[in-house]
Amino acid sequence: MNENAKAVAATQTKARIDADMMGIAGAVLLGLTLLFAAGFAQASILHDTAHDMRHAMSFPCH
Repeated sequence: MNENAKAVAATQTKARIDADMMGIAGAVLLGLTLLFAAGFAQASILHDTAHDMRHAMSFPCH
């Protein structure tokens, strides 16, 4: 393998690692946001949201 091919492979590997890290960071941020929202929301708001989602998915709940 020549030097140019090695440089391209190294760049592609670094880009893949960067993309993986962005995905992980996004998942952590989303999880923390959901945890924070669920932890500090009032129980009635959470119940109403879950109830509305059941209706939105055409799931019978009455």
